[in-house]
Amino acid sequence: MRSIPEETAIALTFNGTTHAVMMATPDDLEDFAYGFSLTEGQIETPDQIRSIDISVVDKGVDVRIWLDGTATRQFLDRRRRIAGPTGCGLCGVESLADAVPMPKPVSGTNSFPAETILAAQQALFDAQTLHAETSAVHAAGYWEPGAGLVEIREDVGRHNALDKLAGALARQGRPAHDGIILLTSRVSVEMVQKAAAMGTPVLVAVSAPTALAVRTAEAAGITIVAVARNNAFEVFSHADRVVV
Repeated sequence: MRSIPEETAIALTFNGTTHAVMMATPDDLEDFAYGFSLTEGQIETPDQIRSIDISVVDKGVDVRIWLDGTATRQFLDRRRRIAGPTGCGLCGVESLADAVPMPKPVSGTNSFPAETILAAQQALFDAQTLHAETSAVHAAGYWEPGAGLVEIREDVGRHNALDKLAGALARQGRPAHDGIILLTSRVSVEMVQKAAAMGTPVLVAVSAPTALAVRTAEAAGITIVAVARNNAFEVFSHADRVVV
């Protein structure tokens, strides 16, 4: 009989205020808390989280994140500017510019041979233990020259997998500025924004990007390599980092 993954409502609460509720795999939740906080701009550095409490409740899990004074003031200021709840991602933003913010530019200069990119993506596929059991989850991994596949996280949600990866690296104190983010999903604009928040210059994905993702990557200095499977790929932005 096939195993199937859990999908649970995860409430992300900052200083007692629920900010978002995500449907996610209930594993690696401290990584999720750190990664979501960083990639969504709630904190600028991991040490701005003072503590995390994880509480299983009747209908899900409450991840309670406690911020330091500076991050708390910034969080409350953002809350005051929001006209409605934020649980579904774009609800409550006040303008179209708020819905698609331009990420900070990424400055990584490493280039990668085509065979390296394909080998890195294959390493991600091989490391997907939960997907091997269920065929129902996404993965995000970080590959770095000299180290190989450093970390991988899996989740029913592609955004969640990337946030968990970001959190895992942040908790290790490992910058992601010199390597490649690997995805088993398509590349939406949110994935590019999260990669930019991590400072990673190259994003490799098994499926194609959206047009907005490509435009955002071009502006942020991120190389998108997509449709990476069956020993082939396509480059959609900043092709100078890919050596063929």
